Amino acid sequence: MAQNTTPPHGPSTLTVKGRAVRLRTIGVAVIAVLAIWFIAANTGSVSVRLWIPTVTLPLWVVLTVTLLAGMVIGWFLARRRARPPAGPR
Repeated sequence: MAQNTTPPHGPSTLTVKGRAVRLRTIGVAVIAVLAIWFIAANTGSVSVRLWIPTVTLPLWVVLTVTLLAGMVIGWFLARRRARPPAGPR
């Protein structure tokens, strides 16, 4: 019986101004623009309780720190997932 095999294909791309751009890149750019807009729109001050002290900061600072922490965690998880599992030697 013949096996149905599909040829390997690369990531999905879209042509923008004559250049092939990955859909993932476009998605990341859209999310980045929305995050920057959201941070810029929220400029009031808030009180944040850190284990013991309570500090008052502009909300945009809190949102920016949260976004950066999320990006770092995502980067570490992506690296861990991309690395092949360690096997016995």
